[in-house]
Amino acid sequence: MKKQDKILTVILLAALFIFLIIANLFLDAYIKRVLNLCAIYTILALSMNLINGFTGLFSLGHAGFMAIGAYCVGIFTLPISVRPANFYIEPMHPAIANVELPFFVALLLGGVLAAFFAFLIGAPVLRLRDDYLAIATLGFSEIIRIVLTNMQSITNGPLGIKNIPTTANMWWIYGVTLVTVIFLVLLISSSYGRAFKAIREDEIAAQAMGINLFRHKILSFMIGAFFAGIAGGLYASMLSTVDPKNFIFTLTYNFLLIIVLGGMGSVSGTIISAYIVTAGLEIMRFFDEPLSIFGVSIPLFRPGLRMVIFSICLMIIVLFFRNGLMGNKELNWDMLRGLFSKRSKRIKGGEAR
Repeated sequence: MKKQDKILTVILLAALFIFLIIANLFLDAYIKRVLNLCAIYTILALSMNLINGFTGLFSLGHAGFMAIGAYCVGIFTLPISVRPANFYIEPMHPAIANVELPFFVALLLGGVLAAFFAFLIGAPVLRLRDDYLAIATLGFSEIIRIVLTNMQSITNGPLGIKNIPTTANMWWIYGVTLVTVIFLVLLISSSYGRAFKAIREDEIAAQAMGINLFRHKILSFMIGAFFAGIAGGLYASMLSTVDPKNFIFTLTYNFLLIIVLGGMGSVSGTIISAYIVTAGLEIMRFFDEPLSIFGVSIPLFRPGLRMVIFSICLMIIVLFFRNGLMGNKELNWDMLRGLFSKRSKRIKGGEAR
């Protein structure tokens, strides 16, 4: 990295730090929650993009890995004093009833458990390809959710877990997001990242070059699941509640939409898309509420209109950007300098005329 680029990166990080201070002091709870949700979805989308975009595996099991991390944080950070109020149908299992962990430890444990289950799932199914792999991982995601629903003494079954300490504030969430971005950028730039891309482009050619297909696929799958579990833990702590219905298979489609819109194989595109999709849905929420002008009710404004308009906008974007907003390119300082230089030349050319 050039010296100038390093300085600009430090300035950008300082600006993010100042933004977090201002946001914590002056923004209301709703806006802070939306910003936190954008960051959590960024982690989830990046981890899914590592599997789907950079390695070329069509996986749809992210909701299950997210649920593992969320329940791990919910179970082990729940204060022992309030556990009887949650587990009133069936007492918590004696093996974990008196185990309470710090938030950071529970968060890491959730990520590790998600990666462990990814290994158990990936060992048999990663030999499949395309649609078969998608169906298998989607099925395992539903199995995880159903198991969590029926483990009454551990997960409290369909009632879920409430009163989880809200430790995950903006500092926690954005700090973890920054670490995730840095780690994935370094990973993709390494020899492992080049092996992932080689597998995505042509498995036969990658194998002929000496790349161990199964080892790299399972590594990508486990790393993606680890960060999905971390994001799930942050999600549970932010909401202060966790419920099996939060992790239905359609949740995975939201992350798939983000990485397709941002660009399969682009870290910066995924980050931009995560904020567009998450914040855009909240901004357009007023379309779902009744509207009247001078006492005349507008029948078009009703629940569901927001998703219709948002879907049309996405269709337009996909039509004009077939490979997503960024394709497989990354937003860097050289690209920004190039854009500004082109714009300045156009302005000077217009003034000369």
